[in-house]
Amino acid sequence: MQQMPEAEYRHVYEFSVRFGDIDSQGHVNNVKFLGYLEDARLEMFHGDPVRKGEQPVRGMVISRHEIDYRLPLLPTVYPIRVETWVTEARAASFKLAYEVRDDEHVYAEATSTLVAFDVEANRLRRFTPAEREFIGRYVPPEA
Repeated sequence: MQQMPEAEYRHVYEFSVRFGDIDSQGHVNNVKFLGYLEDARLEMFHGDPVRKGEQPVRGMVISRHEIDYRLPLLPTVYPIRVETWVTEARAASFKLAYEVRDDEHVYAEATSTLVAFDVEANRLRRFTPAEREFIGRYVPPEA
């Protein structure tokens, strides 16, 4: 697989494969991939904004996940990364695309649909202008 240059619109989260991530087949268990995606989203919408002195983005829930496993992810000492970007943004939902990869290989590709949610009212809502601006940072120029 060809290495892609890191694009400015992609959020990059690096992690190390942990011993407990490995299953009896000797590679990362498929369920662990969803945990990697969750960790990347938490950094993208909470950790990174807080470190930059910005408000974290809250009040979103996952309505759908899809994942395609491309290659087995084996135990390794070098970091793996999740690259995340927005493929579609609407008034009350957006889609995230992910690649779990290293410099040479893509191990999984995934998408998630997130919706704006009012926790107190227990119902869907529209994104605020600040949320739309934040989400827009991760939309590729050609989209």
